[in-house]
Amino acid sequence: MSRKLKLIFATTVLGCSALSNAADIKIGVAEALSGPAAKYGVAIKNGFTLAADELNAKGGVNGNKLVLVFEDEQGKKEEAINVFKKLIFQDKVLMVFGPTLSNSAFAADPIANAAKIVVFGTSNTADGITNIGPFTFRNSVMEADVLPVTTKAAIKQFNIKKVAVLYGNDDAFTKSGYEVFKTTLAEQKIAVTDTETYAKGDVDFKAQLTKIKASNPDAIVCSCLAEEAANIILQTRSLGMKQPFVGGNGFNSPKLFEIAKDNADNTLMGSPWSAENTAEANKKFMADYKAKFGTDPDQFAAQAYDAMHISAQAIKKITLTGSIDKDRIALRDALPAIKHEGATGKFAFRRAASKDGKEAGFDAQQDAIVNIAKGGKFILLK
Repeated sequence: MSRKLKLIFATTVLGCSALSNAADIKIGVAEALSGPAAKYGVAIKNGFTLAADELNAKGGVNGNKLVLVFEDEQGKKEEAINVFKKLIFQDKVLMVFGPTLSNSAFAADPIANAAKIVVFGTSNTADGITNIGPFTFRNSVMEADVLPVTTKAAIKQFNIKKVAVLYGNDDAFTKSGYEVFKTTLAEQKIAVTDTETYAKGDVDFKAQLTKIKASNPDAIVCSCLAEEAANIILQTRSLGMKQPFVGGNGFNSPKLFEIAKDNADNTLMGSPWSAENTAEANKKFMADYKAKFGTDPDQFAAQAYDAMHISAQAIKKITLTGSIDKDRIALRDALPAIKHEGATGKFAFRRAASKDGKEAGFDAQQDAIVNIAKGGKFILLK
């Protein structure tokens, strides 16, 4: 064999060897892609897709391609359990993102912890989720961190002395939000004139709102998801009530304005993300998202986008052994130290306080931003 042919042969062999060392990294994504919670889940899927495509275009993670395995958990606890089992035991993914709602997380996250695989929530804010176990992570800022900041801002903005409260009493997210609001209002010495509840799927809130109107509050505190919140706002206005609303990050969806339009003006909402954040990372994210999907992103897309980049940093730090059990534990050990500055700003993990002597997971360490609705969109409260 000539020297030239030997060099070609050697180069080809080395190239094949390099390719054989590269591998697909399968990551599970369990989100509500249909049903009422799809207003959050589809944006979340888009955020993950955008980030993974960006990373893969730059060579993936240590030369390995990221492959997202999507499953529709429909915003239902039973479906979340089913798709977690599929992703973990059948697809053998390295980690799982999701599910979309806190209710589903309480049902499905124990499966991930029992299997010793990272479960990373990007939209779960209810209290207690990271107490499920040490493999539970989230970059969604807890309502316990956001709502006190939002409430304090609302009191100052509208000179609030008394409020009425309305919340969904059969959902982990809305119940957790209510408990935080209740504690916060007591601490800030704001009187509660009336407390009303509703159940998931309700569309007529007139009875509760009539009682609230009679109590004459300065504002209405609402722990609700976006669609219910929008309908509540509309029905409040139809009763001639003009009080501002104070809500959690469940309000932070285009669905609120699709339904309520400018009737939602003067609604205050806390969130770690704002479209008005002019940091370069957020401007790039927003432009790339709009170019890829033809629509503007929301908070949930931004959190998913950042979560993918946070996880990629951790994956980059570990040596993939080919043993899925060892690799899952290695990722869990690498993830807590990751710090990131992305679309949602500066981010780090903090260890959740343990309860009942159980080892806990990791919450988001991130500042809340207060937004106010004006002209059919949320803007930064000045």
